[in-house]
This record gives sequence, C-alpha cells and structure tokens, in this order.
Amino acid sequence: MKTRSMVSFDWAMKRLLRNKANFEVLEGFLSELVRRKIIIKSIGESESNKTDKKNKLNRVDILVESDDEELVLIELQFYNQDDYFQRMLYGVSKSVSEHLDKGNAYLKVRKIYSVNIVYFDLGEGDDYIYHGSTIFIGLHTNNELMLNEKQRQLYNTSKIGEIYPEYFIIKVSKFNDVAKDTLDEWIYYFKNNKIQDEFTAQGIDKARKILSYENLTPEEKIEHDALLEEHRNRESEILTSYTDGEFKGRAEGEAIGLEKGEAIGLEKGKSLGEYNKAVTTALKMSEDGITKDIISKYTGLSIKQIDEILKI
Repeated sequence: MKTRSMVSFDWAMKRLLRNKANFEVLEGFLSELVRRKIIIKSIGESESNKTDKKNKLNRVDILVESDDEELVLIELQFYNQDDYFQRMLYGVSKSVSEHLDKGNAYLKVRKIYSVNIVYFDLGEGDDYIYHGSTIFIGLHTNNELMLNEKQRQLYNTSKIGEIYPEYFIIKVSKFNDVAKDTLDEWIYYFKNNKIQDEFTAQGIDKARKILSYENLTPEEKIEHDALLEEHRNRESEILTSYTDGEFKGRAEGEAIGLEKGEAIGLEKGKSLGEYNKAVTTALKMSEDGITKDIISKYTGLSIKQIDEILKI
C-alpha cells in the first residue's frame, strides 16, 4: 500500500484550487459529500478573507458557484472557536443576502451548502461527519410538512429542506484514519496530507497529480513549509498558554487552600486534604451521637474547629 505526500488542503485552497483547470478536485470532493454530481461554474472569495495574519492562518474560506446556480461555502478552521456555530449561520446568512439582487422575488434566493472542515472538536458527539438541514414537524401529528403540488413544480422538489441551506461539519481530528468509503478517502487526505494509491474517490486522481508535494517549485515548497511551521508554532503557543494557565490555577488554588487552612486554624504541615478528611469523619461521628471530645481525639481537630464545622 503506497501513500503519496500531498500539500496541505488549506494551502491547496489558497494557491491551487481556485484555478479553473483544477476545479475537478473540489468537484470530486463536493460530489462525494452531497452524493450527487457537482459541476463548478466559478470560485470566489468568501466574506471572511481577512487580512489579519492569524485569521488567514486559522481560517480558509472559498465560495463555490455550481453550474445550476447553487452556492457552496467551504470553510476550513484549525483552532477552537466557541461561537463557531453562530459563525456558520452568519456566513450562510450573509451569502444569502449578498446573492439576492435588490427587488428580486424570494424565489431567487440561492440554495446554499455550508461545508465546514474543522480541526478541533466542535460540539459533543462521537461521529466525524454531521449533516444538518431544515424540516418542519407537526407538533400533534409528528408528520413532516411538505410542499404542495404547485410549489413542487416551482422548486422541482417535494421537500422543504431542499430549499433551505444545508450544513456539513467534518471533524477531521475525530477521523480514525480508516477509509470505509470514498468520502473517507478525502477526509484521510485532509487529516494526513497523504493519498493512498488505491483511493478511488471522485477527483482524487486529479488531486494526486496537482497536489503532490514533489511537484511544487522550490519557491512553492518554501512557502508551503513556512505555512506548516506557522501551524506548529501556533499549536505550541496554544499548548504553552494552556499549561501556563493550568500552572497558575494550581498555584492560586494552593494559595487559597493555605489561606483557608490558616483561617480555620489548620496545623502547620497538615494538608488541606487531610483537614477535609477529618471534617468528613467529624460530621459522620456527630451524626452517630458521638461527643465532641471523642471526635477531637480521633480526628485531631480542636473543639473550636469542631464547633465551626457543626456550626454550633
């Protein structure tokens, strides 16, 4: 089983995949994702093509227009963003409004797919691919609201959900590197920057040819490797920030514990953990009707401390 090293997908989106001659790569991935053939008419920038260096490193967005006028917003995000779900909604909402000309009927609202490739654990769930769509369910009958006959002819579909935006979330870090189908082959590439020779997904053969690291010019290799190094540095910054915060929190906790121990007359050299264990024992002994003198004898707590614990 031979595996070939490829350029990272975010670098490919920035430098190679906007070229019309290379549309076949994204067409293949999107076709595998939505389970029908996608033909790309054009690729442009999305609203979030920021100039800030960290934004460019963290997020890569492109807006795809298919030959049947549908829009696909592809967002690739590396680092955690707690409000990312709202970001998905904002991106779709902005694309809807920007692509409806003033004065046009609502019928002209474009169908939009929001494809989110994330390298952090977004939300809580045990899968690595999620699909979201809009449906209306009767509160009393529990049946799905459908389009009427006239609307079916108008929209060329019977399901309301096919009119509304659809969302895909691919959690790359949750993928276990076992490609069970052709869509998994694409996710394997997203995670590992590699493509195995036996992969047969749509567009994957074109990707082998144009996204091979070995095919880059010396200048492109320098640029590509610099991007990967930036990612490594950013990961290191995040890890350092986390460990610094953990260390600071532990130190502050110990200081608070020491202060608390002094406030309750904790003997020097006795840990707060030992004190808490003695408190638990004292409470149980008191519940059994044992006198404070006996409690003091077996816990090492003073009568004053026991009174404080029992709030006498």
